[in-house]
Amino acid sequence: MRTKEDFIFTIGYDGPAAVIDGQAKKLYSKLTAGELAEKGFFRAACSASVWSNDPAEIQNVADIYNKTAMSSGSQGSPVTPEALQRLFGVFMADVKRSIVL
Repeated sequence: MRTKEDFIFTIGYDGPAAVIDGQAKKLYSKLTAGELAEKGFFRAACSASVWSNDPAEIQNVADIYNKTAMSSGSQGSPVTPEALQRLFGVFMADVKRSIVL
């Protein structure tokens, strides 16, 4: 099982191994999902909220994302928490190995 920080900063997969952004992990691993979203790290924030399995936290990240998107002039519909997970490709996966870049 990977650590929470590895899951949050996974940027992709190389076969059965998760590819981790080591620099981002080092700099931002202490931040909460909401703090990551406020800084604009929406994929990491989405991952943190999925790891927590707290619907309120996932909704908070979606709300911050929607607020940011609307303030930048986006004319689309608000994104639901489920759509946010699909947008960023965040899902729980059973990965045994990690590669840190």
